Amino acid sequence: MHAITIPEPGGPEALVWAEVPDPVPAEGEVLVEVVASAVNRADVLQRQGFYDPPPGSSPYPGLECSGRIAALGPGVSGWSVGDEVCALLVGGGYATKVAVPVGQLLPRPANVDLVTAAALPEVACTVWSNIFMLAHLRPGETLLVHGGSSGIGTMAIQLAKAIGARVAVTAGSPEKLARCAELGADILVDYREQDFVEELRKATDGAGADVILDIVGAKYLDRNVKALAVNGRLVVIGLQGGVKGELNLGALMAKRAAVLATTLRARPLEEKAAVVAAVREHVWPLVEAGTVTPVVDRALPMEDVAEGHRAVESSAHVGKVLLLAPSGD
Repeated sequence: MHAITIPEPGGPEALVWAEVPDPVPAEGEVLVEVVASAVNRADVLQRQGFYDPPPGSSPYPGLECSGRIAALGPGVSGWSVGDEVCALLVGGGYATKVAVPVGQLLPRPANVDLVTAAALPEVACTVWSNIFMLAHLRPGETLLVHGGSSGIGTMAIQLAKAIGARVAVTAGSPEKLARCAELGADILVDYREQDFVEELRKATDGAGADVILDIVGAKYLDRNVKALAVNGRLVVIGLQGGVKGELNLGALMAKRAAVLATTLRARPLEEKAAVVAAVREHVWPLVEAGTVTPVVDRALPMEDVAEGHRAVESSAHVGKVLLLAPSGD
């Protein structure tokens, strides 16, 4: 088979399309013939040499894919060769084939084509596990999403609105904010021109956000705490603005608030399987009903992966950037 390899860390040009050995599905795994994958910021970090895959996992980037089951490993039941699926991966999605634990498989939603289905697993699992399973966003509460026009942001807006929450977003241009509004965002903040703490206070009569989903990290820590409502929950899932910040514990205690932080890639198999099962139960019906739709910015041939990385690295996209695997490998 072929895969995108990283012989040496570096810029987008470090990504090399090469022939590599076929994966063999182990106990409890299936072999998926990949139709499409997607570019995530974790892939950019891996390419740069800052985010190695967990020991024993695929060395190739790619945290999600869609495709068809090509073979079943030992002990697999409930799935058949030829099933159209999408999957949450620990790596290996930038390839023509990938071995996937059955607990991380999802059926292709009925009204979503197989290519577009590649835009769903990582964002759906990230958003559902953090906003709903961890932070327990409830109807009537206010959610603040930093990076509202990203893949995660576009999914978070839709899922929060679907359960009856109010959604505030930050984004870096009027055009991106307009797209967020189309998806249902109620409060729009241009972080280049406005202070999100002040804008949120004005829009909520001083109450603030009950849940904040943050991809920035240290740079926003103090302001995020200021933006929290009483009993608020700040969930940090990215570190684009640094890893070390100063936390005012007095302010946190006064609000009886919580700061939470998670990753998804390195979780044990059983934890990821539980997240995927929850997504299948709660998110897939919304997708199949058309209430929640995957947002795709562009779809590129996998050999043009460098272009996809440049788009994501510069935030020159809205939603997901997909990579199309060649057929017949």
